[in-house]
Amino acid sequence: MRTGAAAGYEGYYHEAVYYSSDEELLAVVVPFLLGGVEAGEPTVVSLGARNAGLLREALGDVDGIVYQSGGAVYARPAAAIRSYQQLLRDYVAQGAGQIRIIGEIPPEGLGATWDWWARYEAAINVAYDDYPLWSMCAYDTRSTPAPVLADVARTHPRSAEPGGIHRPSPAYAGAEAFLREARLVEADPLEAGAPVVDLRDPMPAEARRALLAANRTDLSVDDLEDFLVAVSEVVTNSLEHGLPPVRLRCWSTRERCVVTVADGGHGPEDPFAGLLPAAKAPHGGLGLWLAHQLCDHVTFGRGRDGEFVVRLTAGRLPG
Repeated sequence: MRTGAAAGYEGYYHEAVYYSSDEELLAVVVPFLLGGVEAGEPTVVSLGARNAGLLREALGDVDGIVYQSGGAVYARPAAAIRSYQQLLRDYVAQGAGQIRIIGEIPPEGLGATWDWWARYEAAINVAYDDYPLWSMCAYDTRSTPAPVLADVARTHPRSAEPGGIHRPSPAYAGAEAFLREARLVEADPLEAGAPVVDLRDPMPAEARRALLAANRTDLSVDDLEDFLVAVSEVVTNSLEHGLPPVRLRCWSTRERCVVTVADGGHGPEDPFAGLLPAAKAPHGGLGLWLAHQLCDHVTFGRGRDGEFVVRLTAGRLPG
């Protein structure tokens, strides 16, 4: 049995919380959490240290609220989906009729890597819809860029406000429609310089050898190997599912390595490719899904010359 604003609702009840002060955040989230505790529902806080601390101070010692590190959960979108799906499966297996979660994307996710978090916010409307989840996603309007807030409104079906107000979002675009939008792949600042690798129609093994020889980063052996696997998968996808020519370019510094793989095709057919498991992302989705697990950032879409581009990044991301 579901309670609160989600009473009688089937599937995922997904809300945004826009706040401009600590008081506004607490006014929405404290009743949300206490309502879950009162109803005996699994109630989870997945916020950064500062906002989690605010809640602990406001709530005191309340049994029934689980705090987990928001930063660890939101390391990568595809990993966050896997983690939350497992959490939801476990709670449902224990008999939960509803699960409540308050979460937030770390501030660094609202900058250069927002594109894949925007896709995450859209995709989870489908990824979590098999579960009786009511979640709120908190966004601080004082620090969140306006384009990000616009995407939040388009990826969240509803918003929650102080006073127990829950409104539908008139800007909500729907998960599939949002994910199918053709987005321009903006260049990483490193791409202003000459690439250290520039290959045409490379085989995956050739790409790996060239990138390994050109590597200038301080990546660990394991992180570098993960990155090479991701690049190999994306090159394979382009060769098998894209259109020639396939072009791989790489820029490498001590801080990070950036690789772009471009071809003349239209990209994956499945709008959820990269974020949902390969079984739900055919026709080139497997490589993108693996890349989302292994890289520090993945983005894809149309290049400025009209080609389909996948950009993979390992290491420290641009500010």
